[in-house]
Amino acid sequence: MSSMALLEITGVTRSFYGVQALAGVELAVRAGTVTGLIGPNGAGKTTLFNVISGLLPPDAGRIVLDGVDITGWRPDRIAGAGLVRTFQIARGFPRLSVRENLMLYAPDQPGEGVVRALVRPGGARRRERAISADAARLAERLALDGVLDQPAAALSGGQKKLLELGRALMARPKLVLLDEPAAGVNPTLAATLAGHIRALADEGVTFLVIEHDMALIERLCDPVIVMTEGRRLVEGTFDQVRADPRVQEAYLGVRAWAS
Repeated sequence: MSSMALLEITGVTRSFYGVQALAGVELAVRAGTVTGLIGPNGAGKTTLFNVISGLLPPDAGRIVLDGVDITGWRPDRIAGAGLVRTFQIARGFPRLSVRENLMLYAPDQPGEGVVRALVRPGGARRRERAISADAARLAERLALDGVLDQPAAALSGGQKKLLELGRALMARPKLVLLDEPAAGVNPTLAATLAGHIRALADEGVTFLVIEHDMALIERLCDPVIVMTEGRRLVEGTFDQVRADPRVQEAYLGVRAWAS
């Protein structure tokens, strides 16, 4: 694996009721990249995300983040170490406002230490004001400032996708796992999301992206990793993997590659 890898996955396996979903995955994500993770349905992509982020323990293998072995850690501990994820179906708290949803994911919450909050109530209030200001700035960047104090349930599908990205960014991550960020949104918003991701990558945030929209992968991702049958099949630029006969065979045709 590259010494520049921010995330290293070595020999990761996971089975469900005797069926192997991950069959010894080996891959690395270099710092500062937007790495695409593609493959046909059932290739194991979302299962891999669930294992990396701590929602599922691997049966075997190692997951190393920025030189630290995080294999088997709880999701909150992994997030605290700098790895966060989004979900294909946007999550969150529908009755809370956009501002409150963003604030929940900030590190060093003043309410996390009850004794500290009681002993230093002024410090807790200052920290809460600072988090609120951070949430407002992020909402403005993501064009959510106009709905900042509306409940998340009132947002459009596209706005919920932007909020999902914003919640991840509030945690000040080193690495963000994006699970189909463009699913269910119109092409204009997909392009807007791609622009945000590219700009954030230029600022030092690393992304690993599952996406079925090949036009978005082509525009956004380098390198691209192709998975099939629970393992890495090939890695390269978009043009390289598109031209690889093994990839075309895995997709059972070329329609998935139409731009």
